[in-house]
Amino acid sequence: MTGPGLTLLHTSPVHVPVFDALRDRNHPGAVLRHLVVPELLDRARAEGPQAVAPAVLEALAGAGPDPVLVTCSTIGATAEALAPAIGAPVLRVDRPMAAAAVRTGARIAVLATVESTFAPTAELLAEEAGEEPLAIRAHLVAGAWERFEAGDTAGYLARVAAAADAVTDADVVVLAQASMAGAADLVTTRIPVLSSPAPGLAAGLRQVGAS
Repeated sequence: MTGPGLTLLHTSPVHVPVFDALRDRNHPGAVLRHLVVPELLDRARAEGPQAVAPAVLEALAGAGPDPVLVTCSTIGATAEALAPAIGAPVLRVDRPMAAAAVRTGARIAVLATVESTFAPTAELLAEEAGEEPLAIRAHLVAGAWERFEAGDTAGYLARVAAAADAVTDADVVVLAQASMAGAADLVTTRIPVLSSPAPGLAAGLRQVGAS
């Protein structure tokens, strides 16, 4: 592909068709370049997000000046901080979702399927809220990640949706990982349930004037 575009850094290949489908539906003609580096998440979970900074720099070394969208919540903050060294704008996919969440209400339920996602997400929500008070409750969706790793997407999303429907004491539910987005279509709760891929992609493409 040629011309200006958006580089997406993923830690799982399952994200590629999700973002391509969003592009085709909402941003036809936009150029997406996918980089898939699964070991980034494995190492971040084992050693902490900062441990992957050199590997993120290496992965994006050939990305050029085009903006980068990082679709992994665990490493998003680390990647954003590397923008000056990378020489391109870097956006974490969950930032627009977090901004929408704090506008919706102060009581935020954060659902994740891997524990390493909670701290980066809570820090992002606090950053977006500024001086506004927040009450954040973390909910780990038990057994879901094992289904994801086994390729059982339907079972994974069903567990996430059930966990979202079980939340009763929140103004908004945040699905902290991009892989959880499909569960938003399965929930029955009246509480708003936010996911990151669609608003994140739109924000990333605005960086290249392709929205």
